[in-house]
Amino acid sequence: MLIQDENLTDRSPFLKLRRWQWWLLVAINILFLIAGQAAAVLLGRFYYDQGGNSTWMATFVQTAGFPILCIPLIFLHPSQKLETSTSSTYPSIKIVALLYFVLGLLVAGDNMLYSVGLLYLSASTYSLICATQLAFNAVFSYLLNSQKLTALILNSVVILSLSAALIAVNEDSDGPSGVSKGKYLVGFICTLGASALYSLLLSLMQLSFQKVLRKETYNVVLEMQIYTSLVATCVSIAGMFGSGEWKGLQDEMKGFKSGRVSYVLTLVWTAVSWQVCAVGVVGLIFAVSSLFSNVISTLSLAITPLAALLVFHDEMNGVKVIAMLLALCGFCSYIYQNYLDDTKARKSESQSHTDDVIQESHHV
Repeated sequence: MLIQDENLTDRSPFLKLRRWQWWLLVAINILFLIAGQAAAVLLGRFYYDQGGNSTWMATFVQTAGFPILCIPLIFLHPSQKLETSTSSTYPSIKIVALLYFVLGLLVAGDNMLYSVGLLYLSASTYSLICATQLAFNAVFSYLLNSQKLTALILNSVVILSLSAALIAVNEDSDGPSGVSKGKYLVGFICTLGASALYSLLLSLMQLSFQKVLRKETYNVVLEMQIYTSLVATCVSIAGMFGSGEWKGLQDEMKGFKSGRVSYVLTLVWTAVSWQVCAVGVVGLIFAVSSLFSNVISTLSLAITPLAALLVFHDEMNGVKVIAMLLALCGFCSYIYQNYLDDTKARKSESQSHTDDVIQESHHV
């Protein structure tokens, strides 16, 4: 089993599953994350390319689909809710509400930064910059989740930083038509900031399960996603009305190049895609760790430029190719570290079992 946070994973109810069941669960969450994130990024770029220009609307759809998560929550029968508690004392409603409110505000801010970044960057450039979130997550996991910084992890941090630096200094970096160098720089900074904030969010979520909620059930994970998305959606609506962007939405729909129906469907499927991605992210945090969740998210971001090349015919110059290869190298370095941790954990478990057998034989 891929273990990044031994204190969390050792207590996880997923350890009760058979090995193949656990891997199947992880594989499903990986599929949700990769497919959802790639589709959401491409649809977000399509929204801007077809005439959409509301950053608050783009922020809104990233969390507006949260009611979809109520479906598995409703059908999750109480007897099927795997439940373990590290403490008999559950935090008060006020503490939990405050936690969800703060996380929701951070999610809203992160989504806005992503929306601005995607407005001024091509889908491929945007995805390559987002890959730096793995480097940020290594730092936050070390500071907040007691994650060890091994040589392989540090190697990945350096490689991913170089990948982002190449995109930043590349004079031929492409943005959507009509985007100036100044706006391109704004998009780069916002996307980089969003990647850092996203990594912080993942580590804070894992820390919340450990220190605050102290109740590791899948329905608790879904509730966190639902309530934080509710807060973020309310913030997006307030921002839309406060900025006055809502006044231009009707004209935006009329001017959408592929038609009004396409406008609505684009927003709806973008919202659905982000929630599919969210299920995968939270599921991997719960089943494995925030670091592993971010590793898979980075893999998706390394694949997205290829999809953007096919869908939007984004330019893939030499620098972009090198940056993508560096991102993949960073990802492989993290995966190899996961493999080493897995091997070490299995040896430790085997040794512990052997010691128990020997002790029992001595007693006999």
